[in-house]
Amino acid sequence: MATDAEITDAVGRAHEAYLSWRETPIKERARRVKRAAEIFGERAEELSAIITREMGKRIDESRGELQIVQEIFTYYAENGPALVADEALAIQGGNAVVQKRPIGALIGIMPWNYPYYQVARFAAPNLVLGNTIILKHARNCPESAAAIESVLHDAGIPADAYINVYASAEQVASMLADPRIQGVSLTGSERAGSAVAMEAGRNLKKVVLELGGSDPLVLLDSSDLDKTVGIAIDARMGNNGQACNAPKRMIVMDEMYDEFVAKMTERMSAFEPGDPADPSTTLAPLSSQAAADELVEQITDAVAKGATLHTGGTHIEGPGAYVSPAVLTGVTKDMHAYYGELFGPAVVIYRATSEEEAIELANDTVYGLGSGVFSDDLERARRVGEHIEAGMVYINAAGGSQADLPFGGIKRSGVGRELGPLGMEEFMNKKIVRL
Repeated sequence: MATDAEITDAVGRAHEAYLSWRETPIKERARRVKRAAEIFGERAEELSAIITREMGKRIDESRGELQIVQEIFTYYAENGPALVADEALAIQGGNAVVQKRPIGALIGIMPWNYPYYQVARFAAPNLVLGNTIILKHARNCPESAAAIESVLHDAGIPADAYINVYASAEQVASMLADPRIQGVSLTGSERAGSAVAMEAGRNLKKVVLELGGSDPLVLLDSSDLDKTVGIAIDARMGNNGQACNAPKRMIVMDEMYDEFVAKMTERMSAFEPGDPADPSTTLAPLSSQAAADELVEQITDAVAKGATLHTGGTHIEGPGAYVSPAVLTGVTKDMHAYYGELFGPAVVIYRATSEEEAIELANDTVYGLGSGVFSDDLERARRVGEHIEAGMVYINAAGGSQADLPFGGIKRSGVGRELGPLGMEEFMNKKIVRL
C-alpha cells in the first residue's frame, strides 16, 4: 500500500503533468491513446491470463474483455478530436463559441469484475481530452492495475499523466480534499459510491458514479422462445453473473411463463464448474469466498420465506468459490432477493398478466441502470420500453456494452455517463467565449 507521502507526491505529479499534457496537441494525445489500443491487442494473452488468475473470469471472457478495451481506446483516439472541437453557438445579439477543454487531475476508483474494461471507460476519453489520472484499483486485482499502467506508459502516455496507486479509502478522501484534484469517477457498490459522493460533495468536486443494478428483462412475446432463453442465459451468466447491467430479474407474460421457467431451469442446471483458465469450462468461481457466501445466504433467505428454488443456489464442494446457478420464483417484497442485487449466477423470474403489470414490476426497484424488452412486435417493445425507468433500454437484447454507446443509469445506479460521445463530456470544461 502507498504511504501518505507517496499519495501526496502522486497528486502533485498528476497536477504538474496536467499543465503540460493539456498543451500537447490533441492529435498527439490521440495518437498515443491509439498506440495503447494496439499494445492491449499485442499483449492480449498475457493480460487475459492475469485477470483469470486474479478474479476467476473464464479465459474466453477475459479475452473478450481485452477486445472491447481495444475498441474503447481506438474509438476515443479516432473520434476524440472531433468530439472536442469548438462548437458555434448562435445567441441573441451576437455569437458565441463553446470551447471543450480539460479540467485537471482526476481520481478513478475501479472495481474487480472487469479490471481492464472499467478503467478503459474512464481513462481513454479523459487522456484524449487532456485530463490526467490517478487510478485506485480494487484491492484484489493489483497485478491488473500495474499491467494497465505499464501499457499506457509504453504507449507514450507520460508517467505522471496516469499514475497507479494502491491507496486506502482514507487516502482517497485526502486526495479529494486537495484543490489540485478536480473530480472523481467510481464504479462499484452503493456503499462505496455514497462515501465517495459525500467526500466529493464536501469538497465541491465533480463526481461520476456507476453503481449497482437489478436490471429487468421483460418478455412480452416470442416466436422463438429457445432463442430468447439463450440470449437471457448468455446475458445473465456473463462473467458468472458478476455484472452490474446483467438482467437479474426476468418478467415474463403469463402465457409463456411456465415454459420459460422450465427452459431456464434446464439451461442453468447444465453449467459445469472447472478451471477458469480452461476454455472448456462453463462455470467459473466467484471472485471470493465471501461473495459466494453472500449469494448463497440471499438465496437461502428467499427460500426460507417461501420462494421456490428450481435449481442450484448452493456451494459446490471442492476448492474455489463456486456456487451452482440458481433459478428462483415466487420472490416477494419481504425477501432480500426482491430489492437487493444478486451478484452471481442466479436469476429471479416473475409472472406478469399484462403490460402494465410488467412495467410496474420492472420499475419496482431502487436501481435504474439498464433493461431489456423482448417482443416480435418492435412497436410494442418500444412502447413498453418508453415506460421503463432506467438509463438504458435494449430492444430484443439484454445488457451489453460498446465503445460508441453511452452507458449509465439513474436512481441508486448512479449519476453520469461513460462511453460514446457523452463519456467525453463528464470531466470537460465547456467554456463559453462570447464573440
